[in-house]
Amino acid sequence: MSVTQKNILNKLYIVFIFITLFLVAIIVRLTNIQFADGEKYRNLSQQLTLRNDTIFANRGNVFSADGSLLATSMSQYEIRMDTYTVNSEVFEKNIRELSVELSKMLGKSASYWETKIRKARNNKNRYLFITRKLGYTDYIKIKSFPIFNLGMYKGGFIAEQTTVRAHPLGKVAERTIGYDDYRGAPGIEGAYRDYLRGKYGWRMKQKIAKGQWKPINDNNEKEPIDGKDIVTTIDVNIQDIAHHSLLKQLEYYEADHGCVVVMETQTGEIKAISNLGRSSSGKYYERLNYAVGESHEPGSAFKVMSMVVALETGAIDTSTVVDTGDGRYKMYGRYINDSKRGGYGEISAARALEVSSNIGFARLIDENFGENPEKFITSLKRMNLNNVLGLPIKGEGKPEIPAPGEKKWSKNALPSIAYGYNLQLTPLQTLTFYNAIANNGEMVKPRLVKEIRSKDQSVTYFEKEIINPSICSKQTIDKVKEILKNVVVRGTGKKLYSESFSMSGKTGTARVEYWMNDWNENKRYISSFTGYFPSENPKYSCIVVIHKPKVQKGYYGADVSGPVFKDIAQKIYSSNHIINEIDYKIPDFASVQNDYNNFYTISNKEYNSIPNVKGMAGMDAISLLENLGLKVSLEGNGKVVEQSLNEGDKLIKGTTIVLKLT
Repeated sequence: MSVTQKNILNKLYIVFIFITLFLVAIIVRLTNIQFADGEKYRNLSQQLTLRNDTIFANRGNVFSADGSLLATSMSQYEIRMDTYTVNSEVFEKNIRELSVELSKMLGKSASYWETKIRKARNNKNRYLFITRKLGYTDYIKIKSFPIFNLGMYKGGFIAEQTTVRAHPLGKVAERTIGYDDYRGAPGIEGAYRDYLRGKYGWRMKQKIAKGQWKPINDNNEKEPIDGKDIVTTIDVNIQDIAHHSLLKQLEYYEADHGCVVVMETQTGEIKAISNLGRSSSGKYYERLNYAVGESHEPGSAFKVMSMVVALETGAIDTSTVVDTGDGRYKMYGRYINDSKRGGYGEISAARALEVSSNIGFARLIDENFGENPEKFITSLKRMNLNNVLGLPIKGEGKPEIPAPGEKKWSKNALPSIAYGYNLQLTPLQTLTFYNAIANNGEMVKPRLVKEIRSKDQSVTYFEKEIINPSICSKQTIDKVKEILKNVVVRGTGKKLYSESFSMSGKTGTARVEYWMNDWNENKRYISSFTGYFPSENPKYSCIVVIHKPKVQKGYYGADVSGPVFKDIAQKIYSSNHIINEIDYKIPDFASVQNDYNNFYTISNKEYNSIPNVKGMAGMDAISLLENLGLKVSLEGNGKVVEQSLNEGDKLIKGTTIVLKLT
């Protein structure tokens, strides 16, 4: 053998050895995969073809105080079909009838549906789309169609459930009711999301052709648990009144936005809350929760707070005289103006509040607290005006009342605060203070939710919360109540006065963006009216705030916001009449009682002969004689004076007896 041949053989041996070793390695690896790591790869394979799909629980309902639905979850169904799994004989026998039923429910011709389903079956489509967004009633109906009524495995029927949130009242109080989705979580829906959401379930699905996932079973692997229900304090009727009254005024004045809150005086329960903003097209909708979240200068509405402090500290009395001059007064290099041309001259402090004199309040507060402004600011804070209300819903604006030494403080700060500028409050914070006046000094926390329920069982009940048991003395409360009543009778709110029902409150007109709009036609204002009704034993408090009405039409609080307040108060008043109860008890006359006792005695005797019925009332005599089997004929009215059959005569049933009455 030559050297060349020997070298070739050696190379072949080496290649053979390498191939053998490679095959051994493959066998070892396959054995290892099959037995040692088999479970791992089987699980991995299953993970690639199976998955758990979350089934979202139905959110709990949101109810009004009277049980009306404000928000609810509605089930929707997407219907698909596994066309390949249906038995050929069943398919051919029923496809035409199924197509006819689909045509009736979903539209398009029966031939369209038959062609579509046949084509999908030829293509072995196991996840054919039929329709979506079916309600529960239609879901039950389509489930009973031919072929589909055989279920998932025999009929190829696939239904996937989703839920959508619906508001039966439409846009009314939409922002307060809120939502909890991609837009965020404002309002009641966001604040109580943990209660409303419930617990999710899941359903096993298998991956099929074209990246589609099909449920494995008819039933869910884990059923979802529905969320709990929320019962709010909202009164649907009052909410409707407030919403439409505000909307009408916003449209007339072409205002930028506005809000209304109606609150039950003693409990703090919010019966209505409406927030409407103007869109670019001029339509109004619930854009933001202005009542809760928008802080602004309250203007003249704050004069009530200043009056309470001045009275409570003994700095003034309601009869204290202040000189308002000719309606224009310079203080610390800046002019203060009153709305009345020519001014009010010398007036009492009470009258200054009635006519809403800026000069009067600037002078009263500055002259009595100018040397010690901390005393005035501390008194405001003692009435909780610097604290948030602590509402569960998001976005409450923070009050801002500057104090000496702070950045916003200046010589003009104190007189400005006195008549409602240089500070910030939200409408609901302002209303809470006025409600405390109506509630004899007790400040209660505004409340939007009464109860959390689960399947008609109470889970949590929210009691009334007291913020401050007494913001001031009863003497101060009584004095301020009298002035607020007179504001409507003879003050800035006299246009709202009505003899049919009483109201108390305060107008507010605050200029905004005053550093920008010097010309009269460009000025912008916030118009408000805050108060309560009726004036005696107030049932409700209410605030109306309207931003930037068209000045050519009006901007004073009495003109713009006051009519909304009056309309709401009047409609609530007229829809809650006091019903006089009538006592229907029969008078206890002695003669009536005697007749009753005599008839009771006579009617319970055993008779074998004609009884004596003289002196008995005609109706009693008829009852007695007919029960004995006699026929009775009457002449006249009243009591029996004569009878045709004498007492003791033989009693023969069917015999006629004539009674003469007088």
